[in-house]
Amino acid sequence: MGQSAQHYLIFETAGGYCGIAWNAVGITRFQLPTRSAEATERNLLRRIPDAMPGTPPVEISEAVAAVKRYFEGEAVDFSGFALDLSDQDAFFRQVYEAARQVGWGHTTTYGTLAKQLGAGPEAARDVGQAMATNPVALIIPCHRVLAAGGKVGGFSAPGGSTAKIRMLELEGVNLAPPPPMQQSFGF
Repeated sequence: MGQSAQHYLIFETAGGYCGIAWNAVGITRFQLPTRSAEATERNLLRRIPDAMPGTPPVEISEAVAAVKRYFEGEAVDFSGFALDLSDQDAFFRQVYEAARQVGWGHTTTYGTLAKQLGAGPEAARDVGQAMATNPVALIIPCHRVLAAGGKVGGFSAPGGSTAKIRMLELEGVNLAPPPPMQQSFGF
């Protein structure tokens, strides 16, 4: 896998405990928050069993600080952080690159991303598959990619689609149906 040994760090945010893994090239994995450091570490190590705990280099420390700011509700742009996705399929890497361009507070759909990549609407399912296996959720903002018609779509992170909705709400995106019109005038 990748270029070199992987290290990881589990850290606390306003949203819970996150995990980040990296090698000499860049970030290799990101684990969205769970309620406990142990659960986060277990989830992370399930995907990268050979990773060792480590002290993050400067860029990884900056990514950790950005994640903490994100879960405090600050608009954060993760598109500049170096990633190592060398173990991913070429099409998935293209999908991830396109998804990285979807900024804070914005959403797109699986079909729109497929079109952007020059693939037909039938490729929307492949885009969905790429999002479902995104190794660095949040940093590649798969939570901003929705199903057709603004439906939430799946979310493979802890908390499922509820977590996706919460992350979007942090960014000011409201997916809830509008409240019903007031029925009475209260005379």
